Amino acid sequence: MSFIEIENVTKTFKGVAALKNLNLTINEGSVLGILGRSGVGKSVLLNMLRGMQDYKPDNGKIYYNVALCPDCRMVDAPSRAGKTCSICGCEFEPYKVDFWNCDRLLFSAIKRRISIMLQRTFALYEDDTVIDNVIKSINGHDEDESTYMAIDLIDSVQMTHRITHIARDLSGGEKQRVVLARQMAKEPMIFLADEPTGTLDPKTADLIHKALQEGVKEKGTTMVITSHWPEVMKKLSDHVIWLEKGEIIEEGNPEDVVASFMEQVPLPEIKDEFEIGGPIIKMEGVKKYYYSIDRGVVKAVDNINLIVDEGEIFSVVGLSGAGKTTLSRILYGLTDSSSGSIEVKLGDDWIDMTEKGFTGRGRVKPYLGILHQEYSLYPHRDVLGNLTDSISLELPAEFAKMKALYVLHAVGFDDEYADSLLTKYPDELSGGERHRVALAQVLIKEPNIIILDEPTGTMDPITRVQVTDSIRKAREELNQTFLIISHDMDFVLDVCDRAALMRGGRILKTGLPNSIVEDLTPKEKNKMLQE
Repeated sequence: MSFIEIENVTKTFKGVAALKNLNLTINEGSVLGILGRSGVGKSVLLNMLRGMQDYKPDNGKIYYNVALCPDCRMVDAPSRAGKTCSICGCEFEPYKVDFWNCDRLLFSAIKRRISIMLQRTFALYEDDTVIDNVIKSINGHDEDESTYMAIDLIDSVQMTHRITHIARDLSGGEKQRVVLARQMAKEPMIFLADEPTGTLDPKTADLIHKALQEGVKEKGTTMVITSHWPEVMKKLSDHVIWLEKGEIIEEGNPEDVVASFMEQVPLPEIKDEFEIGGPIIKMEGVKKYYYSIDRGVVKAVDNINLIVDEGEIFSVVGLSGAGKTTLSRILYGLTDSSSGSIEVKLGDDWIDMTEKGFTGRGRVKPYLGILHQEYSLYPHRDVLGNLTDSISLELPAEFAKMKALYVLHAVGFDDEYADSLLTKYPDELSGGERHRVALAQVLIKEPNIIILDEPTGTMDPITRVQVTDSIRKAREELNQTFLIISHDMDFVLDVCDRAALMRGGRILKTGLPNSIVEDLTPKEKNKMLQE
């Protein structure tokens, strides 16, 4: 049964077309996968279907075929027509809604029945427990029913062991699972997922995929999911469209469309062996313990010993919650360690990073760059401003533009598109584009040491290869050292010289990337290499 009809939809931002004359039908109970590189219009389409402000089509129509209660104006999926409304007892009637041109009450009623998971957005009540977060999303049930529903949903995303923990204490992957439970708790008629697993480790991503399969798809909920990862499309979708520059260039069976898309992905360039210098980062006995009334002692980082050499591209890999991000924050000085020694070499001097102030880590900070997993850009600055003015990079105007274009090209934008980006603001970019601009913001200052936390999370395979090549090029031209936090084993194998495997706050093994992959269990290895 036809649920959503998209007819000749076009959307432009500042004269640049994000969607061009799009025509598409989505049937009730089906899963539509949207495949494509970042910036091709995937997120624009999802926000448009959700009714988000500023995403009204410039031309064309979006129709929802719904079941509408004539009395209380409750809406449901079209197959509910002729059945009884649970709110008022009236009979649902079939109704075709011109979504962006209907009355406000009907527009809001449809929006309330649509759930959405946004990429890199953890919409949680940070001071509430996991179960309270989920309960707050449940409507139309009494207190006991809501509690039991919340427990079942938390179990479905395998977060039972964290049920009474405060949201702010969770890892990124754990937060994402709670977000999923919250969205499923709304009992939507349509579920929209925008890159739901782009920044997650393979094990956590697999949990999310399984929960979407069992909690959404198998329950007959209509779903639209965007991704640049082929495995997600093949696992979850019934039908796939491939978007390129706002247009559908191929659609059909997931296997066939994915195969065509992957033919466009190049291999990384083969580089000459780079001569690594002596140690530049030394960590000995580093610990970070948290104390919680509910959890007791939490060993986020537990007795870490680590050496990174100058000019090395070094990676710390592991599953969500292993302590990788905490370790990177300790090195940069954003989080204080509980104990241990942390030193960074600056010139001929070793600087104690546990010492605050301009004689300690303040002396090193100008030579460190970091891309956070939960990065943010300055919303009131355009891209050029974000790359220069907002980070106090004082350059003559023409040179600032040249340098900005250079780093944008390095993170995968072609020259013409990079030039058009300079005057755009962050809210005009896709999630993947914002991610690459944030990476360019780190690279443009040419720091000695660069810390990248999940740098490929929202990047399509083609862009990932370009970023792989740009990291190698930066290392060769500027002798930069990279510490990369990642679960993306293909990326680690392509770009890194050495890697360390981290689990439960400890480093279990350090060695060549291939040896780290070999040390994984067969199940872990298969999942990581699939991703």
